[in-house]
Amino acid sequence: MRAATTLSVVVLASAGIGHAVVTSLDAGIARVDPFKDMKNRPQAGHGMNVLLVGTDGRDQISAQERHRYHLGGAPCHCTDTIMIVHISEDRERASVVSLPRDSYAMTPARSDEKTGKQVAGHPIKLNAAYAEGGPNLTVQTVEDMTHLKIDHYLEVDFTSFMKTVDVLGGVEICTATPLKDSYTGLDLSAGTHTLTGGQALQYVRARHVDGASDLNRMKRQQRFLAALVERATSSGILLNPMKFRDVTRAVLGSVRADKGFGTDELLDLGRAMRNFSPSSSEFMTVPIGRMGYVVKGIGETLKWDTAKADRLFRSLRDDQPLAVHSSQPAAVAVDVAPQQIRVQVENGTPTEGLGKRADAALAGAGFRTTRMPSNAADRTLKRTVVAYDPGWDRSAKSLAAALPGSELRPVKGLGATLKVIAGADFKDVRKVRAEDAYLGEAGVVTGDQVACS
Repeated sequence: MRAATTLSVVVLASAGIGHAVVTSLDAGIARVDPFKDMKNRPQAGHGMNVLLVGTDGRDQISAQERHRYHLGGAPCHCTDTIMIVHISEDRERASVVSLPRDSYAMTPARSDEKTGKQVAGHPIKLNAAYAEGGPNLTVQTVEDMTHLKIDHYLEVDFTSFMKTVDVLGGVEICTATPLKDSYTGLDLSAGTHTLTGGQALQYVRARHVDGASDLNRMKRQQRFLAALVERATSSGILLNPMKFRDVTRAVLGSVRADKGFGTDELLDLGRAMRNFSPSSSEFMTVPIGRMGYVVKGIGETLKWDTAKADRLFRSLRDDQPLAVHSSQPAAVAVDVAPQQIRVQVENGTPTEGLGKRADAALAGAGFRTTRMPSNAADRTLKRTVVAYDPGWDRSAKSLAAALPGSELRPVKGLGATLKVIAGADFKDVRKVRAEDAYLGEAGVVTGDQVACS
């Protein structure tokens, strides 16, 4: 996620601030050559692909801040976060794909920079490519895995991440459940919070909030990036030259980029993205086919779902959106995914076919209905009822969110199957989604869906 802050450079350039300001920030970028001596690269597609990597560099962070935000220990000099940001050719859409740091990868055969000897390809965790061969091997490995040509490389560390959030005045994050991680010191209650730089770093680094570890961490990173874009584009900061200068200085304090990413690229992209907003950004994680894939000498890795990943990266090459945009309202966030909730539908009115219609609507929204609706004992209900065993109260609340105005009615002994008794007020089912339920092809979300409403 430290890398994701670099995207704010692109967003900030959209303010149209003068060439001199952008030229000065270009001069402040440290340069690397991640494409040196690369051969047999993938064919270029449409649009622009930027590889954003976040390292765990912390040299400029004070001892007090290290202690406060749990940043102790020596850095591993590896990529803590890896994202591909695809900017569409018309500059109206940004697609962000997270690549898990523990992804199983095979490095391509290459010549060692120091010795000149040929190094055979070998299995590795994706984040270790940086420690072994720096930006060059990282780009080679990602291109080999995705068959995408990387056009630009941007690298950010802890320091500029914290400074950027602070100079923006903090970033608003909302969570439906409490988040606590003793490793990073993160401790957030359910609700909405404005995070400072150090707190934001805790939020995007937390890996021990739940059993999903790095996968849910990447979702939080995506959610934070959407909130960062919202903050930068809606606060007026982009239109204030002094604020713009302060933000760009903070962002670029520890940035490294390829030599081809300079003033002209920033200005052209900035002009094209004046109307960039969370709704024009989309986020997903590369589909995972196998968790806990053990490789000798490496340990547990994540193996991608090859077929789904190929379709994803083909969409990026063809400059196609990952999410299907529509005029329908965004799904409401709930604690439990509809796919995990089993429902029996009953018709509580004299209207024939209402139970069947309600069952079909709930199934269409993802709920696991029995597909065998029946008539209720009481056929005079005015208001739809969600009956549930008290042990399944979280599922009941998620189901009720899909049925606005419904009554929650606890019934001891009902068991794991919830009951919906459709009343005269039943019209339709509202789409809901779980905060932690999006992975793979079905997991594409737009920035306005993951940001606080």
